[in-house]
Amino acid sequence: MTIRPRLTPAIADVRRAVRESLEQASVAEGQLVLVACSGGADSLALAAALAFEAPRATIRAGAVIVDHQMQSGSAEVAAKVADQLINLGLDPVLIKTVSVGNTGGPEAAARDARYEALNAAADEFGAVAVLLGHTLDDQAETVLLGLARGSGARSLQGMASVSGRYLRPMLALTRQTTEAFCTDSDLSFWLDPMNQDEHYARVRVRKNLLPTLEAELGPGVASALARTADQFREDEEVLSALAESAYSELVSTDSKSLSLPVDGFKNLSLALRHRVLARCLEVLAAPTFARVHILAVDDLVDRWHGQKPLTLPGVRVERLGDRITLTTTKTLKPGAC
Repeated sequence: MTIRPRLTPAIADVRRAVRESLEQASVAEGQLVLVACSGGADSLALAAALAFEAPRATIRAGAVIVDHQMQSGSAEVAAKVADQLINLGLDPVLIKTVSVGNTGGPEAAARDARYEALNAAADEFGAVAVLLGHTLDDQAETVLLGLARGSGARSLQGMASVSGRYLRPMLALTRQTTEAFCTDSDLSFWLDPMNQDEHYARVRVRKNLLPTLEAELGPGVASALARTADQFREDEEVLSALAESAYSELVSTDSKSLSLPVDGFKNLSLALRHRVLARCLEVLAAPTFARVHILAVDDLVDRWHGQKPLTLPGVRVERLGDRITLTTTKTLKPGAC
């Protein structure tokens, strides 16, 4: 006979977060939901809460464990986590082994490989959603990193609770809550050594910067950063919609270039103008671009004196009469614009 853990505040909070996330996503009876689980406290608490809530919502629940092969013994860790998830009643429980490249650094490469594996698993089994174990602490770290890198409003809005098929039920809960959930549920969670490795910027933010801010400014810094992300996301949703409308109205395209009229573009507010340019660079698959590139294109509008074309990463930008043209060496995919 399975002995259920007593209902502590931490268990109640995580279960409630999962229940509300499934309701928000309108997951229907009989549909499959997967949870990405590394075996750490965050994802293990999420998996256990999903295992509890899924039968009550008459949906199916499974799990995906991604073995990045970046540490010795990772296969054994994945197998142990799989056993825990099977014992929780999740089905299917999949282990996806991936090879991590080196594009953009190890963290970015691991993230890309992980999402590719999660997408493949969801497609293979017809899952309508994949739950991710990001917490309020992760959100605060993301906002601080975005602020330090000067990445703009899109970065400062952090992670969304719903992003396509991905759900993040625990963005309002702390890491302390997920660890308490596991302790209260008698679940043994894995402590990833990489989460202590200060070679990684996120670990330095977690171990050094956030505690220092809390000590100097008082408690609640992480919560304040998470609230800031919510506010930025609300604003960004409106600005992005306006920019998308302006992009559709102004931008013309052919197989390798985009162009837009100087007069119509100049009439946009700077906030919209920069978002339209960022959208152009995104469509043209520019590998990287930053604010300095956006401002350089602005010079072709506001400070035009016949200057030579700009060479940005992967994109050539020039003003020809009353139009600005952005050209790539690649052929655009049909419907990319």
